[in-house]
Amino acid sequence: MTTDTGTGQLFRQVLGHFCTGVTVITTVDADGPAGFTCQSFAAVSLDPPLVLFCPGRSSATWPRISRAGHFCANVLADEQRELARVFAGRGPGGGARGAAGGAGKFDGVGWSPGLTGSPVLTGSLAVVECRLGDIFDGGDHELVTGRVVAMEVGEGSPLLFYRSGFGRFAS
Repeated sequence: MTTDTGTGQLFRQVLGHFCTGVTVITTVDADGPAGFTCQSFAAVSLDPPLVLFCPGRSSATWPRISRAGHFCANVLADEQRELARVFAGRGPGGGARGAAGGAGKFDGVGWSPGLTGSPVLTGSLAVVECRLGDIFDGGDHELVTGRVVAMEVGEGSPLLFYRSGFGRFAS
């Protein structure tokens, strides 16, 4: 077993053995809808209901979410792999404003505004709408909490991310 903690490559490989769900974090501001694919999403507290997500400091979408003050975590269903890929990209697939997390990513994507105005993506397995909470330093990421203001549950199975690829849950 390798124990070297000095390389990002080994760190990425080791954590790649931890399966996560896949979300698309969305918001809307004066420039329109914005969103990005995020696997770093979790529940924090039941009382009050709080969640956490971890955007990279280099994210073009995170500053827009921060300024808007609200977001929606759309938990993707297993048939939404392509949607996860589109929202993970910059430039191609992101449209003219894709590099800023912009509306190009939403071309052809079904959505409706939620309680906060943030896009609720059609077909999401679950939806958690939030007002922005506290923000903490997380190295090359930020740790962002959200105060839950609305939730929905859909039907289906989750899209999973494991060892750099998408998969599905098999019972």
